[in-house]
Amino acid sequence: MLASVAPMAIAPRAVASGKKPEKKKSGGESFLPVGGVSATANKGGGRRGVLSVECGLDIPDEKLRDAATKAMPRLRAGYMQALTIYAGGLRPAEPPSPDILAQTMQRQTDMVLGRPGARFLIGSIIIS
Repeated sequence: MLASVAPMAIAPRAVASGKKPEKKKSGGESFLPVGGVSATANKGGGRRGVLSVECGLDIPDEKLRDAATKAMPRLRAGYMQALTIYAGGLRPAEPPSPDILAQTMQRQTDMVLGRPGARFLIGSIIIS
């Protein structure tokens, strides 16, 4: 009985104070999530697969982070193009290289933003 009453007692205090509970931003203040980027890859035997990369950007400079937020469609398009080229050259059954992907995507980031200062981060790489 007490377990069901306790949440009800806490909720009115948050509403009464007039403050909205802050949502924690994943990765900290300087992190800008890009999300998933995917491209078609060869799996061998004439089969096709999908290479997916979950990624984000670490941008400590607030002005550059704002510019990156505004340029996100261009960044995602550059990442998709770079990943498509990389996945097209991947041999069947060859695992993707995180180092090469990170370097390729970092070049795209610097090119689209016009200067260095944003660090490309890979969360996961999946080929299916």
